[in-house]
Amino acid sequence: METIVSAIMSDLLSRALSMVIRRYKRSTEEEAEHKLQRLGRVLLRIAAMVEEAEGRHITNQAMLRQLEMLRQGMYEGHYMLDTVKCRGQEGDGEVSGDLPVTLPRFSSARPRLRLPSFPFISSKKNLQNTMLNTESLNKLEKMLDGLETLMGDTVEFAVFLEGYPRIPRQPYSTHLILDKVMFGRQTEKETIINFLLRRGVAAGDEGPKVLPIVGAAWVGKTTLIEHVCLDERVREHFSSIVFFTEDDLGAKSMACLRDIGVIKHQDLTATSYGRSLAVIELAGDMDEETWRRLYSSAARSMAHGSKIIVTSRSEKIAALGTTQQALRLRYLPRDAYWYFFRTLAFGSANPEDQPKLASLAMEIAVLLNGTLGANIIASLMRANLNARFWSRLLQCLRDYTSRHVLMFGEHPEGLMQKGKPVYACRMTQQSQNSILVGTTYQKCSTQSDASMLTVQDIITGCVTDQAKFTAVLWRSRIPPYYTYLVNCESQKAGCSTVGKKRPRQARF
Repeated sequence: METIVSAIMSDLLSRALSMVIRRYKRSTEEEAEHKLQRLGRVLLRIAAMVEEAEGRHITNQAMLRQLEMLRQGMYEGHYMLDTVKCRGQEGDGEVSGDLPVTLPRFSSARPRLRLPSFPFISSKKNLQNTMLNTESLNKLEKMLDGLETLMGDTVEFAVFLEGYPRIPRQPYSTHLILDKVMFGRQTEKETIINFLLRRGVAAGDEGPKVLPIVGAAWVGKTTLIEHVCLDERVREHFSSIVFFTEDDLGAKSMACLRDIGVIKHQDLTATSYGRSLAVIELAGDMDEETWRRLYSSAARSMAHGSKIIVTSRSEKIAALGTTQQALRLRYLPRDAYWYFFRTLAFGSANPEDQPKLASLAMEIAVLLNGTLGANIIASLMRANLNARFWSRLLQCLRDYTSRHVLMFGEHPEGLMQKGKPVYACRMTQQSQNSILVGTTYQKCSTQSDASMLTVQDIITGCVTDQAKFTAVLWRSRIPPYYTYLVNCESQKAGCSTVGKKRPRQARF
């Protein structure tokens, strides 16, 4: 009898515990689903506010900072939703890298543009796969609180927004807009414009103000300055805008230098009072004696209210500025880069309808490491919108990255930024030859560039019988419309440099 009672009690206890666990699990799943849907709804509200604000010509600095906070919250919240959805695909392939869910920091200087629809997760199967634990739910709740508070603080913002004129633009698909605008530099652009339009002290008191801009190679310094100089407010403020390179700095005076530089704008109207803007683009440092000579000449020859901008990769030029601090450009943060890459990769397609592709895209974005490769790889993916091609491309990028990390201890993009050659990423093995990608440079686009081999061609397996050749890395569709070229060298299998400390330097 005792044995029977014990078995019955054990069975009842087991059933009771199972019921409690099922109820707790169901409650957790429902809570997670509810919070994710809340996050999607608040992001849609923020997206509507951001899109409306970006369609108006805002000049108030406080409103611009608030708009930037909305953008940052929107991108981080959107990144969380996509991360959760991609983890729901882990049964088909795990997302590479650590993709933590974090509370928005609302940092400054982040991207813009209209948002596509946000993915919602309503399937309990997906929620079980993501395994949102208590810690993740707490982070999700904190993000929701932050975004809802931020949205609640925009009542006055929405009211003041009505007072600013609209910017005329066509209702293009989001990926077409992103492909033809400067992404992620709105705050920096307004900072530079404010510096340029700021009135100085009385005439004769001091020389032209100087703003140094520091940033790594290919971070977008030239593109940013070009967009600033195309702004109508800047063009109306200065009678001339002239660009110089470090090759021009042999001139003995600013007057001589002006005859050498490239004139981007000239309008000798009475409203500008002869003010001019000089932009000096450097790759490295500037000799102190050269700068002292040029600035002294500029103080004598440039009209009152003129300005100078100096760009370089070197931190040393920060000392040349007359402002409190130099403007430093950095690469896009993880969440903004993911939005930019995802939008370009999917084009007019909706990632919500293709979760497997979204998962593959997030893995590819992690491997690209937030580099210029977003435009190159995303255009390739958009032209081949299928899981098989994307999977092959992902494996190719994994091999490409691991090969360089194992051989040289560094991501290939880091090697390229240092001017070192790398092996090309190739999806096929049609040829036993390896292609070494060497020096990268830029030039103004010409008709002859259209017939050149592209890096996308090399990735997909196109071959050439030339030992040394030049390939198009990327044709920019935004000012200054540069074509980026790379010098390449084809190496036979017997000439492979695998195992050496670094690839053999190509002689071009």
